[in-house]
Amino acid sequence: MSVLISILITFLVVILVLWLVQRLPLDGRMRQIVQLIVIVIGIISLLRYLAVF
Repeated sequence: MSVLISILITFLVVILVLWLVQRLPLDGRMRQIVQLIVIVIGIISLLRYLAVF
């Protein structure tokens, strides 16, 4: 059960950070790079909770 809660919290944090990145005054290319970094970190985090790493 705690794994599901951890996955849900990680997913919500990634969504929140992506929303905050959208609100930053960055140009389009930089925003895409930051979004990609956030998504990759989120996926690695989720895989860690699923005991893949």
